[in-house]
Amino acid sequence: MGRLKINQEKINDEVAEKLIRICPFNAIEYKEGILDINAGCKMCKICVKKGPKGAIEFVEDEVTKVDKNVWKGIAVYVDHVEGKIHPVTLELIGKAKELAKKVNYPVYCVYLGYQIFDSAQELLHYGVDEVFVYDYKELEHFRIEPYTTAFEDFIEKIKPSIILVGATTIGRSLAPRVAARFRTGLTADCTVLDIKENTDLVQIRPAFGGNIMAQIITPNSRPQLATVRYKIMTAPERQPESGGKITVCSMDVNKFKSGIEVIKITKKPHEENISEAEIIVVAGRAIKTQKDMSLAYELAEVLDGNFAGTRPLVEAGWIEAKRQIGLSGRTVKPKLIITLGISGAVQFTAGMKSADYIFAINKDPNAAIFSVAHYGIIGDIYEIVPKLIENIKSAKGITDKIFTKYAAPVSRN
Repeated sequence: MGRLKINQEKINDEVAEKLIRICPFNAIEYKEGILDINAGCKMCKICVKKGPKGAIEFVEDEVTKVDKNVWKGIAVYVDHVEGKIHPVTLELIGKAKELAKKVNYPVYCVYLGYQIFDSAQELLHYGVDEVFVYDYKELEHFRIEPYTTAFEDFIEKIKPSIILVGATTIGRSLAPRVAARFRTGLTADCTVLDIKENTDLVQIRPAFGGNIMAQIITPNSRPQLATVRYKIMTAPERQPESGGKITVCSMDVNKFKSGIEVIKITKKPHEENISEAEIIVVAGRAIKTQKDMSLAYELAEVLDGNFAGTRPLVEAGWIEAKRQIGLSGRTVKPKLIITLGISGAVQFTAGMKSADYIFAINKDPNAAIFSVAHYGIIGDIYEIVPKLIENIKSAKGITDKIFTKYAAPVSRN
């Protein structure tokens, strides 16, 4: 990191006018003979490169380097509800094993909760070297202060180089707290993870509205933290024999004090989750009217699948937000996904590119969706989808069934 230093002794009215003129962000101010840089500065350094020589300088901050040899291993936070482990945990174990193999690191799990020892045994069937269990009554329900304190205790004792956390409701709350405790970086919603020989974690995620894929590293801080959404990584196969070991950790329960008291737990009613669907039909901006959404509805139903959409359809009020696929919606990994009139922006493809088979229909032959699709048809969805539905019905021997699970049958007008 660095900062801009203004050499006030070299500033006069003429110099100030030149600097103000060349700043593209209107971030330079000049009042009462004093030049200042406001919060609009984007650190583009044009004022340094093209401004009057010596008026403004870029000064590199002194960096305190971390001893990377002290920090070893890759840890996965075990996300669970009452001991029922969230499947994103298994996916992160799979990625942790892949990364650990490159630098000869062990793979750890940190498991916080109450009466969780038995379920901790299950993790040993997925190739984890060691599971660190914090089993306390004070950790029965998720409260941010006790959980952060227990997590901090684990990091201080074990010193893992990398920590992976699922981007669930709990993970999104816990990971930033932990990162703040250790004054280290945190990259949210990573879509790709890799590791360098020097053990720096390469964290890749879409940035600037999905227009670029940013590579982020934390070379001068440890531990390195990243959150990853469900259905992004691949879980390893469960092995019949367990390996590794479980370590029950102890700490002062007085450190679990919290300003939050859990009075009552009300379980949320079960909802259909498109992340779990094996077949999904996704409608895009090419759908002209809300009535025409029945194209997606009927195709999904005849395939015994589910339907979803892109952000514009959510904003139009045509589908529920829980059916949106993409960075600002849900991440899915079905066996088959069929996209109807979707261009293939990074924001969308990041949420579905791990599907086993991607089948795209778009009338634009240059649509980006074809670069990730396994199969594609160039054409108008209003011509292709009705024929596809009829062919599927014929193949399945369906002649008189009326599909009404999601909406009325599609109009052929």
